[in-house]
Amino acid sequence: MLLAGLCLSQESSTAFRQSELIEPSALAAKIGSGNAPYIICVAFPVLYHGKHIPNAIFAGPGSTPEGLAMLKTAASKLPKDEPVVLYCGCCPMEKCPNVRPAYALLKQLGFKNVRVLDVPMNMYSDWYSRGYPAEPPDKK
Repeated sequence: MLLAGLCLSQESSTAFRQSELIEPSALAAKIGSGNAPYIICVAFPVLYHGKHIPNAIFAGPGSTPEGLAMLKTAASKLPKDEPVVLYCGCCPMEKCPNVRPAYALLKQLGFKNVRVLDVPMNMYSDWYSRGYPAEPPDKK
């Protein structure tokens, strides 16, 4: 599958605490209620442009200096005390090269309420196949 082929990192020893995660069903409910947090996609461009969570801000892959620079620019427009959810979903979260650097950067920038979408397998398995909200592929 294309998604798994994009994840090149090795397993990370840094696991997120439960308080740092948000379950897909909980985020989908917030989106459905009109009370969605700021959502930032730190995946590879092909994944975002293929399909993404509604109103997600694309900030580039968190594993690259360019992606982190894009995230810093996107974050500069957001209030630091509002909820922010990061997601990637390129592969199983314990191997994801993008979410940990992005999470660390937002915390370093002073964001107080950052969570990571809990995507144990990938976005297809844990979000799209479950019928959670998604915007269709970009028509570029």
